[in-house]
Amino acid sequence: MRIGLAAWAALLLPARTMPQGPAAGDVNRIRTVVLDAGHGGKDPGNLGTGRYKTTEKHVALNVTKLLGRYITEAFPDVKVVYTREDDRFIELRERCNIANRAKADVFISIHCNANKNKDPHGCETYVMGLHKTEENMRVAQKENEAILLEDGHELKYDGYDPKDPESMIALSLRQNVHLDHSLLLSALIQKQFKDRVGRPDRGVKQAGFLVISYNTMPSVLVELGFLTNATEEDFLQGEQGQDYMASAIYRAFKEYKATVEGVELTTPAPVVERPVPPAQEPAGPVVRFKVQVVTSSKRIEPTAKNFKGLEGVEEHRGNELYRYTVGDEPSLERARAVQKLCREKGYDGAFIVAFRDGVRIDLQEAVKFAQSQ
Repeated sequence: MRIGLAAWAALLLPARTMPQGPAAGDVNRIRTVVLDAGHGGKDPGNLGTGRYKTTEKHVALNVTKLLGRYITEAFPDVKVVYTREDDRFIELRERCNIANRAKADVFISIHCNANKNKDPHGCETYVMGLHKTEENMRVAQKENEAILLEDGHELKYDGYDPKDPESMIALSLRQNVHLDHSLLLSALIQKQFKDRVGRPDRGVKQAGFLVISYNTMPSVLVELGFLTNATEEDFLQGEQGQDYMASAIYRAFKEYKATVEGVELTTPAPVVERPVPPAQEPAGPVVRFKVQVVTSSKRIEPTAKNFKGLEGVEEHRGNELYRYTVGDEPSLERARAVQKLCREKGYDGAFIVAFRDGVRIDLQEAVKFAQSQ
């Protein structure tokens, strides 16, 4: 029998030391985030056009520290851990180890892109997975070449060769257990880059990055833009540009945290929910809230016996993944009751998703639309 997201997490995640008091049972609370500034020290990463002596390692560090400051100021109860806070070389596997030792809930690695062609531009965010295009593989291989600066890298990375496509495919099979949450955070980051900062959106992509492949938590790798593009280098090397990018990632983290923890993103006036007979359902587009319990690369028969007794399991297929939900609720409040039941059944990673006319939509957008119905 295949097991779902929460069950895999129970097997793979190190045991957490739970706090005492009212929050002790809230296993979905975001307590620790690890921020990883790419490259550093003897590894400068990608280089700019030569006009500013821009290096990826310095831009990444500046944006990472700004992001950490935003998170700390907004959420004093969230511990921010840095893989590096100055210009030093940290091995890729050690970056993963830092996150795992900290029992982090989220890992965000920040980088800058480059290309031999000076035209490519825009932001993109990666999660672990099979390479959909040669371009994705090229970016991952370029970032992974940092291991060649490490002594004994052949043994540390199980024989991984950054120039061997077969090694890349084997590596990409690792992080599936956290893929859905990683995809959620990635999508929120890209949305903020596009909507808040007005940056060209190159989308969410999957590729085999070492720095997020050995992590036991949702992990993303952000490419802020291309240093080899003169316009983007102008933006990314400046204080204002770096602050805008850090702020965008912070806003995405804030929304991700609220979604995972089940915290409402808006504060509507209190209402009394009453059952509505099917005949009185409003005409036109309808928003429904469901609770996602499992993500799998292989199909699972949606029966109660395969989902710890949960009834009414629905199957959704997309991006070569199967997602399974329960519930079909008209309000976020009712969905939270379903989410609570799922967590009591052992699906600790269960989270609320929204659909409009059968199409999945952003949760915050769904809340606003449901309130207007």
